[in-house]
Amino acid sequence: MPFAAIDLGATSGRVILGRVARDALSLTEAHRFANTPVRLPGGLHWDALALFQGALDGLRRAGAQSDGVTSVGIDTWAVDYGLLDADGALLGNPYHYRDTRTDTVAERVREEIGAERLYRLTGLQHLPFNTVYQLAAASGTAQLAAARTLLLVPDLLTHWLTGTIGAEETNASTTGLFDARAGGWSAELAGRIGLAPGLLPPLRAPGDLAGTLLPHIAAATGLPEATAVVTVASHDTASAVAAVPATEPGFAYISCGTWSLAGLELDAPVLSEASRGANFTNERGVDGTIRYLRNIMGMWLLEECRRTWARQRADPPSLDALLEQAAAARPFAALLDPDDPAFLPPGDMPARIRDFCLRTGQRPPESPGAVVRCILESLALAHRRTLRQAAVLADREITHVHLVGGGSRNELLCRLTADATGLPVVAGPAEATALGNILVQARAHGLVGDGLPAMRALVAGTQPLRRHEPDGDRAAWDAAEARVEEFVAARRSRVPRPDGA
Repeated sequence: MPFAAIDLGATSGRVILGRVARDALSLTEAHRFANTPVRLPGGLHWDALALFQGALDGLRRAGAQSDGVTSVGIDTWAVDYGLLDADGALLGNPYHYRDTRTDTVAERVREEIGAERLYRLTGLQHLPFNTVYQLAAASGTAQLAAARTLLLVPDLLTHWLTGTIGAEETNASTTGLFDARAGGWSAELAGRIGLAPGLLPPLRAPGDLAGTLLPHIAAATGLPEATAVVTVASHDTASAVAAVPATEPGFAYISCGTWSLAGLELDAPVLSEASRGANFTNERGVDGTIRYLRNIMGMWLLEECRRTWARQRADPPSLDALLEQAAAARPFAALLDPDDPAFLPPGDMPARIRDFCLRTGQRPPESPGAVVRCILESLALAHRRTLRQAAVLADREITHVHLVGGGSRNELLCRLTADATGLPVVAGPAEATALGNILVQARAHGLVGDGLPAMRALVAGTQPLRRHEPDGDRAAWDAAEARVEEFVAARRSRVPRPDGA
């Protein structure tokens, strides 16, 4: 059966056509379109209408390529939202999570509610752009006063396809308004930041039927009105983790794209003070699982460098050339703390890396290849540090690592991660998010057995995977980690923590 996955990432959107049988699984890209943020006088926004039009164009192409589709599912990034008024009209384009309006809000909210209380309720990693902080920043605005419904980005697109209202739980769990233990919206937190009753819509689980296509959507795409829109794990990381091809226990995962999401799959959240202090998050996964992980500034660092070089150079090096140069560059010449706030906004990333190195007493990398080596080694060390902490905090033993997403194509990063962690790294699939999206749809139609193991077995049996065994100098990696720990400690000392964490 053919299924369509609308998969929106931070820089591009795609519609992927997946064909699923009981022992077969294949993907074809039907359409790709740009996701270009727009800076307006009021801040940085997503162009939601352009994204929706791209999705419609992709559904039309997917239907033409396969003589129709069985159903549609939508996944996107987390935390960002649109507001609807009483008539169901969108009140402005959604803010981009990299907008700066939350910069001074997050600590105030944490101080008012109490960081310990906030973590005990939500189990959520402290990130300045979490939805709860975005809404606090919007407090008192005419837009929020006029709002009657809040829809996270995938739920907004689902609403425009079907006319129905709902909030998918894996994405809802990233907002800072979701009770990690109870598995539902927290009335206490909504009240503490002054949200109007009813602004948060009813929850849906992956696999639920969201609705069918509205007549004008069917006409625009050429698909029948009866085409189902299935709620998938609409947070792209939740879809990616659902497609981790793990067939044995003891695995950790790294979903590596714009961000690196590194962690474990658990049955229950870890809400200890030690977990809060280490800034780990507890987000929902498919079938009520918990994605216990930490966000790491991922391939964003490399892609922003490449965008800068493309602007500055008439003939910028290709990615393959950069990776070849990085492989030949001197190891551990310079290292970064990838989560330093300086690296969060878009802009001249090579200059920021240079500034970081000077600030930390290091000689900055001089060539693009050396910059890339610096980034990839720093990410590998962040993967190592995060997974080791997760294992201790959750009392789990890790025997191997699955690295999925676009970063799995980067063989040097995979090899460095294996060396840094001292664990085998299984790389792939690169299209884990689209696979997870499509597999949830296929399971809803009875094509995949119950439970995550059946979905993962199908991925493992049909997708190309590569295994990287650790083969590094342990003492050199230990010394490199000690250097980065000094950078992390310095960053934490610069950040005011009124809760004492």
